[in-house]
Amino acid sequence: MSEVARESRRAGRLTASPAILLLLVWMIVPLAMTLYFSTQNYVLLDPDNRSFAGLENFSYFLSSDSFLNSLWVTLKLVGSVLAITVVLGVLISVLVDAQFPGQGVVRMMLISPFFIMPTVSALVWKNLLMNPVSGLFAWLFQLVGLTPINWFSDWPLLSVVTIVSWEWLPFAILIFVTSLQSMDQEQKEAAQMDGATPVSVFRYLTLPHLARPIAVVVMVEAIFLLNIFAEIFTTTSGGPGDATTNVPYLVYTQALLEFDVGTASAGGLVAVVLANVVAAVLLKVFGKSLTQA
Repeated sequence: MSEVARESRRAGRLTASPAILLLLVWMIVPLAMTLYFSTQNYVLLDPDNRSFAGLENFSYFLSSDSFLNSLWVTLKLVGSVLAITVVLGVLISVLVDAQFPGQGVVRMMLISPFFIMPTVSALVWKNLLMNPVSGLFAWLFQLVGLTPINWFSDWPLLSVVTIVSWEWLPFAILIFVTSLQSMDQEQKEAAQMDGATPVSVFRYLTLPHLARPIAVVVMVEAIFLLNIFAEIFTTTSGGPGDATTNVPYLVYTQALLEFDVGTASAGGLVAVVLANVVAAVLLKVFGKSLTQA
């Protein structure tokens, strides 16, 4: 390596080092503080009575019925949203991939909910659509002689799943539509000339072509859906009871409603480990297919 190349590489490292150092501090300091508080008996209502707890906070959090329930709610929420967004995303993408007047406008309208903030989406669904007195769904039910449903009391988890699916369906459509545009149209036309039905084209050409985009959507959505909080906080506050309390909301209740910083920190670390486990499993399942040519 020439002296000029060494100097250039050294200068690159020097200029990048402040940003790398700042990023490390930004990541490590909160993690170190969370790790420290997770080993402390620290309740904000009695801050002076603070002592070393070891692993008691982890044991308490992991063995509580609330954690097991929140884990189950998280799995149901993530699994339901993934199933809805992938299935509907594929079907809608195939429909809007066909040429028709106003195709661009329709695509833009389908994608637009993805750019709305989660809190705003939750408020719109809660107050304008699912309100049992003045909501759009209540008006439609009354129009056909049915009793309006109190969604957030009678079907709380379904309501949250509906809102979150509405937010993430545009992301799936965006990925699938982009992928369909790179599909070999000559192969598709040849299959149609040979008498292949639309179902056969979808089954043997379109679906295999969408295998990779589906893996990408599942991986990205799963990681973000494990951290769903704003929709639950805005609509159900984890209830009724703990019907919609997922792991992030349980950590929030420990920290800011019960003021138990130690247990909340332990719960936060447990949530981080769970997210990494899920990410590792997804990479194991889908990573190989994504790297294949």
